Amino acid sequence: MFAPVGTEEIIPRRSFPIVTAVIVAINVLFFIYEIYILITDGSQGLNSFFNTFGLVPADVTSGQSSMLPPYSTFFTSMFIHAGILHILSNMVFLAVFGDNVEDLLGPIPYLIFYLLCGLAASAAQIAADPSSIIPNVGASGAISGVLAGYLVLLPTGTVRLFIFFGFFYRITKIPALLFITVWFVIQLFSGVASLGVVAEGGGVAYWAHIGGFIAGLLLAFAYKTIMRRHLFPSH
Repeated sequence: MFAPVGTEEIIPRRSFPIVTAVIVAINVLFFIYEIYILITDGSQGLNSFFNTFGLVPADVTSGQSSMLPPYSTFFTSMFIHAGILHILSNMVFLAVFGDNVEDLLGPIPYLIFYLLCGLAASAAQIAADPSSIIPNVGASGAISGVLAGYLVLLPTGTVRLFIFFGFFYRITKIPALLFITVWFVIQLFSGVASLGVVAEGGGVAYWAHIGGFIAGLLLAFAYKTIMRRHLFPSH
């Protein structure tokens, strides 16, 4: 098992990542509320919460929903999680990679970037299984876009990994290019393997990861192109 615990870049971070911190805080607050629902209303109440605020592909494609307008769940679903490991892994990845991406883009462009990646992630998951009645929840699609943004904007960065297996543990460093590329290849193969597979109890939304990552690549490349033209205009 392993988990990223930090990154190292040639360009030092210049400011506190306020947007990343706020996004993490909102996700944590929503998760605390989910725990409250589970304690007070049980698993049935929590499932109802997921069905209301999660993104249900069948509701979006049909344009019908019993509670919220289905398109509003493109946003609400980004801030709710299905369990402690789900939110913990997502927030660790966001904290590790998001701060530097926010520093380079700036707070407002970064927020727009994050939300657009999340929207693209949901769209990709709907395209992969438009008739699914399983609610999609979690920030992983948007965070996948953040990983892609880091890859484009800081390709020479290094990831510090905490590796643990039983009582054995150590921290090692690997190139961010290798770490993120391997991560994406795993998502891609898993997404292809999941096509046509019916998941009755839910599962990992691999196509949301893929969609968010591709959106992050395109947006980050567009940003680099615009900035390059701004800094080095042709005559």
